[in-house]
Amino acid sequence: MEHAASINEIDMLIRLGLGFLAGAIIGFERASRRQVAGLRTHILIAVGATLLMLLSIWLPQQFIATGDPGRIAAQVVSGIGFLGTGAILRLGNNIRGLTTAASLWLIAAVGLAIGAGMFIAAAAAELISLVTLFALDILEKRFFPSERNKILELHYKQSSPDARRAIEILKNFGIRSQSMDVNEGTSKGKGSQLRLLISIPDVTDINDLASSLKSTGGIDRVEIKEKY
Repeated sequence: MEHAASINEIDMLIRLGLGFLAGAIIGFERASRRQVAGLRTHILIAVGATLLMLLSIWLPQQFIATGDPGRIAAQVVSGIGFLGTGAILRLGNNIRGLTTAASLWLIAAVGLAIGAGMFIAAAAAELISLVTLFALDILEKRFFPSERNKILELHYKQSSPDARRAIEILKNFGIRSQSMDVNEGTSKGKGSQLRLLISIPDVTDINDLASSLKSTGGIDRVEIKEKY
């Protein structure tokens, strides 16, 4: 059985350098968005994956034995899942970090490809990932803005809240109301409360929303809270 093409120290240094560069490019984009896994994390993963792929190729040619370079690569793919899990955060019932977890998995694959000498494939994957993270992010936010579930509490001065007017304002802001609870004042002159579970787009200006709700004249206080 023929062995894989031999690699020397110069090849190893070049591939490790390329792994560093690949990790730095994706890591910089994630760090610019203040993600938990940023520049250093992506660099370390890319360089580590490159090194492990080099080790898979180097061991058989060093000890003149048959080896399966894919064995270590498979372990890298499995192991990166643990790091990806750490990048996913749950805030109430909102989940963040899925894109960063995917970028960690992707950069590990790019590192393995570089270590195996698949430079064109690695460069293509890097380019595709950059287009996805930058260009498609703009399009996605424009046409499919992400939403977060929040609790909206409206405190009214009068004993009976104007729920219909509040719902109209929310619709004008592109906010969906999932459920609503009304707490009316039990005596004359006592205020009331309207509590809604809403899906609010990330692009919504909270200050504008609060001002619009208060402009109805009957709302004394607006509170937006996380749903737990």
